[in-house]
Amino acid sequence: MPHLTLHRKAFIALAALLVALLLIFAGFSRLGLQRGLGPYVAEIELARMDWLAERLQAHHTQTGGWETLRNQPRLWGQLSHPGSGLRRSNTQGAEGTPPTDRSGSPGMPPELANGNPAADRSMQQPPPPPPDGSPPPGERGAGGPQRNPDDLFPRLGLVDAQQHLVAGTAPQPGGARLALTGADGKTIGQLVLAPPQGVRSEADQAFLAQHLGFVAWTGLAGLALALLLSGWLARRWLAPVEALATGARGIAQGHLHTRVPVHGNDELAQLARTFNTMAEQLSSIEASRRQWLGDVAHELRTPLAAMRAEIEAVQDGIRPFDDKTALRLHRQVMRLIQLVGDLRASLDAAGTSAPSAQVPVHPLSLLNEALASMRPRLAQAGIDVDTTGLDALTAQVPAQPAPLVRGDAQQLHQVFLNLLENSLRYTDAGGLLRLSARLLPPADGAAQLQVQLDDSAPGVPAHELPRIFDRLYRAETSRNRDHGGSGLGLAICRAIVLAHGGTLTADTSPLGGLRITLQLPLLDNPS
Repeated sequence: MPHLTLHRKAFIALAALLVALLLIFAGFSRLGLQRGLGPYVAEIELARMDWLAERLQAHHTQTGGWETLRNQPRLWGQLSHPGSGLRRSNTQGAEGTPPTDRSGSPGMPPELANGNPAADRSMQQPPPPPPDGSPPPGERGAGGPQRNPDDLFPRLGLVDAQQHLVAGTAPQPGGARLALTGADGKTIGQLVLAPPQGVRSEADQAFLAQHLGFVAWTGLAGLALALLLSGWLARRWLAPVEALATGARGIAQGHLHTRVPVHGNDELAQLARTFNTMAEQLSSIEASRRQWLGDVAHELRTPLAAMRAEIEAVQDGIRPFDDKTALRLHRQVMRLIQLVGDLRASLDAAGTSAPSAQVPVHPLSLLNEALASMRPRLAQAGIDVDTTGLDALTAQVPAQPAPLVRGDAQQLHQVFLNLLENSLRYTDAGGLLRLSARLLPPADGAAQLQVQLDDSAPGVPAHELPRIFDRLYRAETSRNRDHGGSGLGLAICRAIVLAHGGTLTADTSPLGGLRITLQLPLLDNPS
């Protein structure tokens, strides 16, 4: 059994649905034709009986109503049959036929008949038969062939203006009606004809077969067109799905450059765009991972190469193993230890989804403690510290509660130390470090504490600012590894700040160096 793909399943489902619709359409068409053919035939049959309508209208005028026809049921048979005994003399006719008067109308009063000679002649003489000898129009079927009168006249009836039965068969649902009018133009009754029961004549059967054949051929042509359309639609709708499956297999095999074509703006097109975005992110993550591993290898290779050179020089007798050589080796080992520690801290900070200790802490106090511990080193490097903007907010503490954040005091203290260390290492001697803090209005339901650190030259090019928080990344100019950094301090700070629900951004400082902006959400209720 062949494998049923999604394309084949969709095509088979659409084809089955269309076949079922065709069968239902054919069945209802046949039923509708069978039910509608009877009333249609009755309409045609009654339209050809205008001679009977004229005879009944003349009878109503001569007798002054329908009472004579109501009281003499046999008169209805004589009036409705063109070949009846209306031409007989006044003597008794065949058995069961009433005698006719001198006007030739059975049961008609002589005074009414004598009063209207024209009507008397019309009642005495039925319409002449056709020249070819065929029966009168009322005896023909709907399609023109001869119809048996025994099948036609038992379905014929007459009702008065109040829809009361005068003679013949009572009106049936779906029957045909022919209005009868008097000399004054008012309706005096209706000639009714019930539809035939079933399809009996060959003409009716031929008519039904012809129309059903037309319906069948039309349905088959529509089915063929619908199958072609369903195949095209299935291919059109499922082509993006197949493309997505192929692209997913490519991504699973490591081909991160795989992309799928996007057509239109429907849901499948949006899915294709989402897939392409995911592939681009995976490709970017993989590129970052490769670059990060290369940077780590490069960072580790530098001190290891220096240590190897020192050791080989001692082994070859080029340099004696003295205190200076030991100091140089010790410095390289300490650099390796610092690099490994920073790498581990960076990975731990990146994997931290929330602070380890969820307690209220005073961020300004932590910043002042970190600044106090760094002041001697900043002074030794010749960097002045301006805390005017920080002291202005700190001075407001007696008047209003100190700003509090929920988090880990040790981690936040590490953030402030790393930021101050970054300014210390990458600011020229004689420079300036400016610290400021302020409270921002509530955003997203919570107030914000903003802390800014601005240092003087050298600065960071604008195109490199978005990357300074990446691990092991350094600017290409003056902020490089010659200052002793591992390139992981800012990455660690960003990971910790994000874990506290805050933000950490970098921009160009008006002092000519780098501006670091830290924002942390404050507690609404310090208590």
